[in-house]
Amino acid sequence: AQALDGSDAPRNTSRALLRVAETSKMAKVKAFELRSKTSKELLKELDDMKAELAQLRVAKVSGGAASKLAKIKIVRKSIARILTVYNQKQKVEARKQYAGKKYMPLDLRPKKTRKIRRALKTEQKYAKTQRTKTREQNF
Repeated sequence: AQALDGSDAPRNTSRALLRVAETSKMAKVKAFELRSKTSKELLKELDDMKAELAQLRVAKVSGGAASKLAKIKIVRKSIARILTVYNQKQKVEARKQYAGKKYMPLDLRPKKTRKIRRALKTEQKYAKTQRTKTREQNF
């Protein structure tokens, strides 16, 4: 669609500019900036990023500009960053909730190695029966 003056510029430039501004506002997100946000804000930003990724994929299928194709990787990595920060926040909250409790979910316990986890605790290792204690005392 050419403008009336014969130039190749689109008729409605404000809409085109709005579209360019909309796609460029979603720059690469930084993890330290995400950490200061609340969980709800993170989820909202995640939805925005997923919507933008869907638009970029449509542009890819319909033969969009190379800049849009290159942006797909940036948006995917940004989604991964948001999810990472969100999951870290969830884990911190869970740790606070279970602090001082007798039992803790497996994913919050220290990983270590299977052998160390199965090994007796120090007090169990050196525990002695009453009979052994009396024998050591008397003989």
